Amino acid sequence: MIELSGFPSPDNAPEPGACIRIERPESGLAVIVLDPPHRKMPVFDAPLLRDLDLALDEIEADKTLKGVVITGREPLVFAAGADIDAIKSLTDPEIVKGVVLAAHSIFMRIENLKPYTVAAVGGPVPGGACEITFCCNRTVLVDDPKTRIGLPETQLGILPGWGGTHRLPERIGVPMALDAILTGKLFVPKVAKKRGIVDRITKPEYLVQVASDIAMRRMKCTRKTRGMKAWLVDRNPLLLNIIASQAKKAVLSKTKGFYPAPIRALELAVRAVGRSRKRMVELEAQAIADLATSTVCKSLIGIFHASETAKKLGKGTDDFTPRKFARAGVIGAGIMGGGIASLMAGKGIQTRMADLDGQAVATAVGLHRKSVDKKVKKRRLTRAQGIAAIDHLDGTTSTTDFGSAQVVIEAVAEVLEIKQKVLGGLAAQMADDAILATNTSSLSVAAIADGIPHPERVVGMHFFNPVKAMPLVEVIQGENTSREAALEVAALARGYWFAYCVSRRS
Repeated sequence: MIELSGFPSPDNAPEPGACIRIERPESGLAVIVLDPPHRKMPVFDAPLLRDLDLALDEIEADKTLKGVVITGREPLVFAAGADIDAIKSLTDPEIVKGVVLAAHSIFMRIENLKPYTVAAVGGPVPGGACEITFCCNRTVLVDDPKTRIGLPETQLGILPGWGGTHRLPERIGVPMALDAILTGKLFVPKVAKKRGIVDRITKPEYLVQVASDIAMRRMKCTRKTRGMKAWLVDRNPLLLNIIASQAKKAVLSKTKGFYPAPIRALELAVRAVGRSRKRMVELEAQAIADLATSTVCKSLIGIFHASETAKKLGKGTDDFTPRKFARAGVIGAGIMGGGIASLMAGKGIQTRMADLDGQAVATAVGLHRKSVDKKVKKRRLTRAQGIAAIDHLDGTTSTTDFGSAQVVIEAVAEVLEIKQKVLGGLAAQMADDAILATNTSSLSVAAIADGIPHPERVVGMHFFNPVKAMPLVEVIQGENTSREAALEVAALARGYWFAYCVSRRS
């Protein structure tokens, strides 16, 4: 059994053997199912790693096996990577190194299995969950909007330390692997297939059957190869030096040298092809030991947890489900107001933007159309989606056309009297349950809501400039703001921006 000394185990950890289920649907085939009873979404924590190691004992002992499938309890539930809570708690580099080496020993056992191995995965497949697929002969991915796969570790201050920095470059080449690792992108199924990260995509209901047919060699599944590029690029020291230099410049321009993980990952990935497995395992383990115990890593994991907690607030509570807004308004057509209105219109909300300056309105609408056209040209939107995004935004110089809006966000001058006047005028024409959001960075939400009918629906919604580039919205619950109103604004932020921070201000 693997040694995980010092690796924290959750308080509700089950008995050995409970996290893995081995099914034998037909002669010669074994299906390894990750099904830990103590987690809704599996992670590679101490119990799961322990039980995966035990399951491999059984698989290796069965000489009748022709194929092995590794999958989750459901097509869209595989694993959410490594246990970052445990990683955050570790402060001893030697313990971290030991855990990484233990995980590597399991992954290498999978890679060395004699039966043909196929990973059948879907839903979120980040980090370690993605890396385990690299150990299999083939990977089948669920083609579903909820599916994302990739290596986001550098965003948490670490690097892909369970084989990602060497198995991915071997599979798709150094340049493309660097793009995936250094950006931490999570790819949709078709892009993952095109890049060679996975070998086949299929519908959820066919996942295990397709994987089983491939594992039993009843169905062909060819892997994308790079031909001569693998030699001309990946094993060309001169070209690799150029690639590494350019990549390092790009990383430093973004991180300013404050985040060491991308540089360490770059150094490993760019020299991975041709190096022995043993050497790469040692280098990855040491890198993770250094990075995971750093204050940078601990802080980034803390930010990640705060973001995830905030996102959960946007889903509502057991007794309250936020509305899905269909009609919205924005007061102010400057850089901030125009950006907010453009984002909402692009996400399917019928949005009306108002400003007393007609030229400002025209400029904001023009910038919105230009942004949409650019996305269409880059094929990030279809032509039909582009037309819809443009049609969902209209501009006006009147502030009396918001009677049907379910939520209006004011983005006017940071002056208390002006904000009170704007929201007061909106309250007089809108329904009593319509949300009045104020984009304030310093004023009291309670003071802004003073004198406005139903002040419980006045919420702070502080955006950061530029709106489209800053994935942060501060939702501010004032003294009289209802919890329901704050949750609805949080749900709006979660649905149309990337992340947000919830706070309270009187």
